[in-house]
Amino acid sequence: MQQPQRVAVVGNSGSGKSSLSKEIAARLDCDHIELDSIHHLPGWIPIDRDKMRQIISERTESDCWVVDGNYRSFTQDIVFPKADTVIWLDVPRRVVMSRVIRRTLGRIVTRTELWNGNRERFGNLFKTAPEENIILWSWTQHEKYRQQYLDAKDDATNAHLNWVHLTTRNEARDWLATLG
Repeated sequence: MQQPQRVAVVGNSGSGKSSLSKEIAARLDCDHIELDSIHHLPGWIPIDRDKMRQIISERTESDCWVVDGNYRSFTQDIVFPKADTVIWLDVPRRVVMSRVIRRTLGRIVTRTELWNGNRERFGNLFKTAPEENIILWSWTQHEKYRQQYLDAKDDATNAHLNWVHLTTRNEARDWLATLG
């Protein structure tokens, strides 16, 4: 198997994208591009769409990178055409929810900075809009992401991509071992 060089890692919030992406980037000795860190400016203000597209386009011009995140309008028309591999973390909902709840509560308690000074807010746990509550986001997006990536995998424009469909932590660990 040829080593991947331009990798998109996708999946629901809590599926393990960031952890796996960082490990892949370290093993390949290439840039880790976390889309959330580009999208969320200080104060959780979203970056201008065109500016984000420009940054992603520029950062994926190199020969070796790992893009971490979904942002469909960016990944599927900017990243996927340049990528050689898509790692799809399709972890069961019960596992994702356990992870995202534990992770979110931990970040709130420890006041962990995520990107650009942003931190998870306790009050967001009580919001009913998924865009403001990461736990609800993860719950409501699970099947949407699943269908999105099933469709993308079958899309002829993505035929050049090596799709790696991982459903467990052990599968991810075993795949990582193939990187040498």
